[in-house]
Amino acid sequence: MKIILTKDMVKLGEAGSVINVAEGYARNYLLPQKIAVPASKPNLAKIEAIKKQAELERLEIENHYKALVLKLENVELTFSRKADENDHLFGSVSEIDIVNALGEKEIEIHKSHVSIEKHLKEIGSFEVPIVFTQEIQTQLKVKIEKE
Repeated sequence: MKIILTKDMVKLGEAGSVINVAEGYARNYLLPQKIAVPASKPNLAKIEAIKKQAELERLEIENHYKALVLKLENVELTFSRKADENDHLFGSVSEIDIVNALGEKEIEIHKSHVSIEKHLKEIGSFEVPIVFTQEIQTQLKVKIEKE
């Protein structure tokens, strides 16, 4: 089924692109979520308007992310966890812990923006990458202390 994307999708394309997808995927996900519209003649005539609207939304999101980066520059999170004599934590500090701690400081981000390969399981100081887009990212200081 041919559709026109109304929002940028990482694996499909940018807003305004005319692409071919499986009919079920379009009917059950893309169209109800308003991520796409059918590629009919009237909609094809509106491609430029769709692209302009998507660009405005992209700029708004980009400005929001830049403001978050400025807020995160001076933030250091400190966690207190139980650890053994080798400074290895019994639990860990995960993306959700980081997001919740930021929420307490009134900084709202999604856990998908916290880009750690493995949960933090040792006492010490760490630089945790926060990635909003490929161009907009920062490092968050995280300190884990022994309880």
